[in-house]
Amino acid sequence: MTSEFIINVNELNFEYEVVSYSMNTPVVVDFWADWCQPCKTLTPILEQIILEASGSIRMAKVNIDQNPNLALQYGVRSIPTIKAFVQGAVVSEFVGVQPPERVRSFIEQLSPPSPIDLAVEKASNLLTSGNWTDAELILREALSSKPNSPSGLLGLSKSLLAQGKSTEALQLLREFPASREFSRAESLLPLAESMEDYRLDTLLSETVNDAAYRNALRLVSKGNIPAALDGLLDILRRDKHYGSGKAHQIVLSLLEMLGEENTLTAEYRRELANVLF
Repeated sequence: MTSEFIINVNELNFEYEVVSYSMNTPVVVDFWADWCQPCKTLTPILEQIILEASGSIRMAKVNIDQNPNLALQYGVRSIPTIKAFVQGAVVSEFVGVQPPERVRSFIEQLSPPSPIDLAVEKASNLLTSGNWTDAELILREALSSKPNSPSGLLGLSKSLLAQGKSTEALQLLREFPASREFSRAESLLPLAESMEDYRLDTLLSETVNDAAYRNALRLVSKGNIPAALDGLLDILRRDKHYGSGKAHQIVLSLLEMLGEENTLTAEYRRELANVLF
């Protein structure tokens, strides 16, 4: 694959396309060969992550059979070898196939955070502390410059749900872009759907558990996630399969709302396991 962010380089243009280019933008160099089977596994992973970075980093591919002097110059003894250049010098590297998350982490450490990354990080801290309104304002401003940012859309969906704005949140989650945040967005869908049913007053209201379920959703719309979790766990103690498993799904949604950084999340995960098993 080649694109404006992924190029093939050789001994003639390496100095310009990699070393000089890295003075302004980090360059990841993939040393590979046609006969290298592990390369065929690693290279597509690298390419996908580079494309997701949308120009904040470049990938340069070096075929060592066609460019043996480059392999010798940079001490490439086995392939695939990945070397990262910043400001004209190698700053990090790894050898062999690595898990996608390890590759992603390697690349992310090379790029300075973008404005939207900084905004999402700030908003995430506000979400963790339950400051839903301010988080929404920050995320809306950030998304105005990058509307399809998955991390921004995920954070905005959370802030909307915690304020009872289920209609917009549901639309965002149903149209969520393919990304590493997609599964987290999917985990919020049951909550968004139930909150929309609550808003439209289409939920059952026949039993004690029905009333408790409605109250839990009301608490979510007020931003009181811990109280909503307590109510849902009480429902599950009485009926582990309430709503054909919907109560269980909503608990998982609310744990995503809290976030792994919140100290309450691990406590509620243990409590959920105790209730179910």
